[in-house]
Amino acid sequence: MNAGQAPDGPGAARWLPSGRQYEITAGRQSVMLTEVGGALRAYLCDGRNLLDGYGPDDMCTGARGQSLIPWPNRVKDGRYEWDGKEFQLDLSEPDKGGAIHGLTRWRNWDVPAVEHVKDRISFTYTLHACQGWPWVLDARLDYELGDHGLSVRTTVVNRSASSCPFGTGAHPYLSTGSGPAGAINAGLVQVPGRTFLPVDEHGIPTGHERVDGTEYDLRELQQLGGRHIDVAYTDLTRDADGRARVKILRPDRSGGVELWVDESYPYLEIFTGDTLPQLDRRRTGLGVEPMTCAPDAFNSGEGLIILEPGQSHTGEWGIRPL
Repeated sequence: MNAGQAPDGPGAARWLPSGRQYEITAGRQSVMLTEVGGALRAYLCDGRNLLDGYGPDDMCTGARGQSLIPWPNRVKDGRYEWDGKEFQLDLSEPDKGGAIHGLTRWRNWDVPAVEHVKDRISFTYTLHACQGWPWVLDARLDYELGDHGLSVRTTVVNRSASSCPFGTGAHPYLSTGSGPAGAINAGLVQVPGRTFLPVDEHGIPTGHERVDGTEYDLRELQQLGGRHIDVAYTDLTRDADGRARVKILRPDRSGGVELWVDESYPYLEIFTGDTLPQLDRRRTGLGVEPMTCAPDAFNSGEGLIILEPGQSHTGEWGIRPL
């Protein structure tokens, strides 16, 4: 489906909850993306869902497939200090009293006409100054589908006259096929993190712990079971190509999906979805969130990127069927 096209007639797609819908294809693979958030809505291979996403008539919930700019995860109390000044963000997660997942995921992203071909598409958005964020960023998302799956490149440029704090991430939910709540319990999961960041009741890290001997140790492929996980992993084991990989397979190992990150992403949040407000969506997919920094990095500084005026940052991650 191209921009401005929908079953109900030309122009109807712009009035869908997630705006215009875009499709890219390669062989037996198809990916659906949305104007709102430049988000990854669905990914199918041979008709099998690789993501626990959402439909064209639905509003995105649980940050499914959204990109997180200019910070991933949480900022405690929505408050931080930069260059001697204190800033207060809108509290987008009021139940925990914090600001979550950045400022661009509900904005309408543009697709230049020349940037959408059969197997590739690019979204662009300029984040201007707003409550708690006095800088201007140019952001670009490049999606490309090929024999090795989907790759996603995020590039952000600081267009302001002063440096700014920065982090980015993404929020897909991996799936071995559609299923009811609890569907991921029987899946075989592998997470390459040797250290995890325990959190307080507000989801803010309280330190670092080795995974050895804990329920968070998923370094070897094993059944997920009833583990409740919503923490960031770091100290990632990487393959020879520099990528770290998370896998989830069907119980009989007949198929699955992998998410990889390049070296610009030192953190991976794993989320089993136990706290989602939509009861029927809990544990239906495994949230795997590439992050360039730790949660609350605007305050802790852990992994925080400083973008100088005119400086850009690029990171790449991807998903492939197994």
